[in-house]
Amino acid sequence: MNRLKGKHVIITGATSGIGKSTAFQFAEMGANLTLTGRREERLLSIQQEITEKFNVSVTVHVFDITDYAACENFVESLSYSPDILINNAGLALGTDPIFDLDKSDADQMIDVNVKSLLVLIRLISPGMKAGNSGHIINISSSAGYEAYAGGVVYCATKHAVKAITESTKKDLHGTNVRVSMVSPGLVETEFSNVRFKGDGEKAKSVYEGLTPLTADDIAEIIVFVANRPDHVNIIDALIYPVFQSSPTMVYRDE
Repeated sequence: MNRLKGKHVIITGATSGIGKSTAFQFAEMGANLTLTGRREERLLSIQQEITEKFNVSVTVHVFDITDYAACENFVESLSYSPDILINNAGLALGTDPIFDLDKSDADQMIDVNVKSLLVLIRLISPGMKAGNSGHIINISSSAGYEAYAGGVVYCATKHAVKAITESTKKDLHGTNVRVSMVSPGLVETEFSNVRFKGDGEKAKSVYEGLTPLTADDIAEIIVFVANRPDHVNIIDALIYPVFQSSPTMVYRDE
C-alpha cells in the first residue's frame, strides 16, 4: 500500500547520491518534495527532471546547512507542515589518526553530521509534536556501530547520530511522531571522493573487488521505512553489501 502519496517530504543533501535517489523514489510514490543543498545548479536540474517525470511538487532551497540562521529562515519559509524529514546531509573527510587530526576536517564533520542534524530536528519537531504526526529519518552509517582506525571523528559523529535518534524517539514518547535511522555500509556514491578530497584512484579502491551497495538500494529502504503503517516504527536498519560483515570486515575478490 502506498501511504506516501501527497505527503510533504524534506530531504537534506539532495544534490547527489542517496539524497538524490531518495528524492526520485519518493516522487515515484507521489510525495511532494522540498530539497536542500549547496549546489544550486544540481538542485534545479533534479527539480526539473522530477517534475517532468512525476506529477508532484518540488521546491528547492539552496543554503549551507551548517548556518543556523539559514536553517531558521528555511523552516520559517515553509508554507506547509512537513510530514517527513530526511536528515541525509553528511560527509567524511580524510583518514587521519587522532594524533594527526586536521582540525578543519574535524570541525566540518561535526558541524554537518551532528550540529546541523540537531538544528533541523529542533526546528521541525515542535510542529510534528503539536500535530501529533510526522516522521524523522536520520541517515547514519555502520560506523555508528563500530569505530575503526582512521575514522575517529567520522565514527564519533555517526555514534552521535545513533544516540540522537534513540533520544529523540524517547523525547517524543507517547506521541504518534516516528523516529528512525538508516545505517548503510559501503555505498558507492560521491562519499569516498569527498573523503579523499577528489583523489579518484583512492576513492575507486574502496569499492574494488566487491559489489557495493548503490544509492538506489538505500533509497529503497528509506522509502520502505517511511511507508510503514502509522503504528510501525522501524528504529534502525543496518545494511551491508554481501561481501561486508562489519565496517572492518570486507571480503574482496582477487
